[in-house]
Amino acid sequence: MTVSIDRRSFVLTGSLGLGALSIPGFAHAGTVADLTGFTHNVASGEPGTDTMLLWTRYVATGSDLVRVRAEISEQADFSRIVAGAEVETGPWRDWTVKPVVQGLKPGTRYFYRFIAPDGTRSPVGQTKTLPEGNVRRFGIAIFSCSNLPFGYFNAYGHAAAREDIDLAVHLGDYFYEYSKTGYAPAGGPVDGRYPQPDNETLTLADYRLRYASYRADPDLQALHAAKPMLAQMDDHESANNSWEGGAQNHQPNEGDWSVRRGAALQAWREWMPVSDRPFGSYDIGTLVTLFRTESRLLGRTPERSLTKFLRDPDPAKALAAFRDGAYHDPSVSMLGSEQEAWLGHALADSVRRGQRWQMAGFGTIMGNTLAPVEALDWLKPDSDARTRAYVTAGVTAGKAGLPSDMDNWGGFPAARERFLKSAQAVNANLIVISGDSHNAWAYDLAQDGRAAGVEFAGHAVTSPGYESAVGTDPKTVAAAMVRHNPELKWCDTSRRGYMATMLMPDRVTNDWVFVDTITQRLLKATIGHRATVMRGRNVMSA
Repeated sequence: MTVSIDRRSFVLTGSLGLGALSIPGFAHAGTVADLTGFTHNVASGEPGTDTMLLWTRYVATGSDLVRVRAEISEQADFSRIVAGAEVETGPWRDWTVKPVVQGLKPGTRYFYRFIAPDGTRSPVGQTKTLPEGNVRRFGIAIFSCSNLPFGYFNAYGHAAAREDIDLAVHLGDYFYEYSKTGYAPAGGPVDGRYPQPDNETLTLADYRLRYASYRADPDLQALHAAKPMLAQMDDHESANNSWEGGAQNHQPNEGDWSVRRGAALQAWREWMPVSDRPFGSYDIGTLVTLFRTESRLLGRTPERSLTKFLRDPDPAKALAAFRDGAYHDPSVSMLGSEQEAWLGHALADSVRRGQRWQMAGFGTIMGNTLAPVEALDWLKPDSDARTRAYVTAGVTAGKAGLPSDMDNWGGFPAARERFLKSAQAVNANLIVISGDSHNAWAYDLAQDGRAAGVEFAGHAVTSPGYESAVGTDPKTVAAAMVRHNPELKWCDTSRRGYMATMLMPDRVTNDWVFVDTITQRLLKATIGHRATVMRGRNVMSA
């Protein structure tokens, strides 16, 4: 059946679970304000070897405070409860429930559920603790950029059904903050998939409602119910191109940025299976240390715009002066000095303890990416003025040796250099994973002429990429991008999906998995490209 999330209705899968989708009319049973009981299925996240954070939402009637109990078992029938917790919730946290259960066994699959005071039970979820010791293989599914109006979240559903995936990682843009008339297909949303509220998310109530809308999607619910997740923010969970003190998509008439930023953070912590720690590290046995980072709201300095240089009477001269001077300002930071210091020490500690790999997740791409001159010829004849101006600016910057996107690591070269040098200094076997661009990329990262690590940059779940503005064959685009950018070894600028990374002691492989479609709910996909890096090389194999 068609899953519709429009201005009056949500997919109410709550206490009836995903089977509710087969009940005629259930998708239009009411509004979020009417929901009671377990409204949004279950989730788990931030796994440890003996702990797991569990999540659900339970709305009580006739009370502003309720106690919800979590139960966890190795058996699907819960014949033996091995751990649990009891949590109070209420409207102050939008009725979300987020206990951390302890006393679990490493590398073990568990079933979990929640029980309300009246005995009502939530849907059952599955999760898995992190392993200890020697690990021969560990699979991670990596996602970013899921814009609900552009189509179905088939990538989530496909990964949820895979038995070789142990952990889901979401690198940001879990939802988009725009109004109904904002970032959506020109012809209207796919099958009426408009999220609530209709307006841009500005207040705490807005952000809560936007999460409620996205979390009603059955494939996103399926992923959360099947795999533990490590999630981190990028910009759209607050506002486009956000930083510590503002955002491109926050205007003076939209109130105090600090209030909006606080609302975004509060709703994130309520609705996501995440702790309150903004960054952290996770050992997967002796195989890999995975680093979760925060690169938007807590330490990032403002993006340097190239617009003023392009308006200069001699843009080439102005851009060259910027490139050779202020572009390398060491005070410009992506992570903030506290997180930079933590990450540098954590990388060194991981190597010292003998971890085979070091994997760092960032919201935006680190690989150097410049726009080639021929990019202007790729545009569709009917491209709008804004798109043409953006590409023209990127080509002009590229001629000066500057990236077209100053919002990613390309706009923070001193911070990138510090990070890569810290990895080189301790001989890390570095894997960088990133999202944000909506397209798929594979980079060999270098610093001072030496290999520093590889980067697997993921394509969007649904958000459109180059293909939305480009009329040229994607293979032509990819060939030109690779030819023009020495760090870039492969790319695809036309398809949606997710990455599947398989870590082994001697090698890591990354598959860019492309779903067949996003315009209908269809869980079919193919591997579009596979990259391999051998331990000790820090470059991809040919």
